Amino acid sequence: MSELINHIKQHRARLDLTQEALAQKVGVRRQTIISIEKGKYAPSAVLAFKIARVLGMTVDELFELK
Repeated sequence: MSELINHIKQHRARLDLTQEALAQKVGVRRQTIISIEKGKYAPSAVLAFKIARVLGMTVDELFELK
């Protein structure tokens, strides 16, 4: 079974963005960002692209399939 790993927390911290600020920029609730960061929720493709754009990354750089 594959697992989606993400590097959101590290890159969010690099930009000094809170979970709330990132959530507002991509149009979701803070709880959604928390769930994604903890690996409890896999974002839709659209949301993954929005997060990557805000963090200045590509989706491939931000997410990995293990």
